[in-house]
Amino acid sequence: MDKPSTEVVRFAPQQKRRAEFEPIDRAGHAVIALLQKAADIAEENIERAMTVAHRLGLELRTAEDRIRELEGEVERLESRATRAEQWLDTIKKEIEDTLITPMEASRSKQQVLN
Repeated sequence: MDKPSTEVVRFAPQQKRRAEFEPIDRAGHAVIALLQKAADIAEENIERAMTVAHRLGLELRTAEDRIRELEGEVERLESRATRAEQWLDTIKKEIEDTLITPMEASRSKQQVLN
């Protein structure tokens, strides 16, 4: 019967040490669990940021394409406006040469005759 009492005495210090380290072990596991959770959250944030960055990159390229289209349209419209101004100048000169100048000359002759 001495043997069982000796075994109890021999395991009692280990059990005591295990009880002393149990809070440390729980704390260590809790810290590791928190670190894993933080890593998971960081990974989700990175994935979300990458998705947003990709979407914004596509939107930027679309906007740049649209800007190029609009710049081309502005150039075409400026060219048309310049041609229209040239035609207006040509028409004005033609009106002056064919209508106004002869009419003024005719009036001058009539005033001289009167």
